[in-house]
Amino acid sequence: MSIEDNKRLVRAFYAALDAQDYGALDGFCHDDFVFYSQVDKPKPGVAGLVASEKASFEAFESFRFTLEQMVAEENKVAAYLIFEGKNHIRPVMGVEPRNKNTRLSVFCLLTIKDGKIIEKRAHFDVADSTAQLTAN
Repeated sequence: MSIEDNKRLVRAFYAALDAQDYGALDGFCHDDFVFYSQVDKPKPGVAGLVASEKASFEAFESFRFTLEQMVAEENKVAAYLIFEGKNHIRPVMGVEPRNKNTRLSVFCLLTIKDGKIIEKRAHFDVADSTAQLTAN
């Protein structure tokens, strides 16, 4: 696959995720897919990704997961995203709901193999998110 093909794959993957089309994610991910929600916290398989993302998304009355920018080289795609959760209604990351909003920047590094995403490494500032959700 070309770099542009890899970017199209990642763009479609995040469009499905933003639409909560969890069933479509299998089509984008390699059989050996592993998701790292933070450093050294692997969640093997698409089911691990879906469980993690659903917990975050369902903690809010509504959310947007907007792909802002991508940079790609060889079989790697770096994606910069903005997560905006409105009206925190369910516990997430150990924080009880307080009807707060949060806006986070998320950086992800995705690795492509055989035309599918084999690894997704995500990083965001957990302390910033917690501070937003617990602010007075």
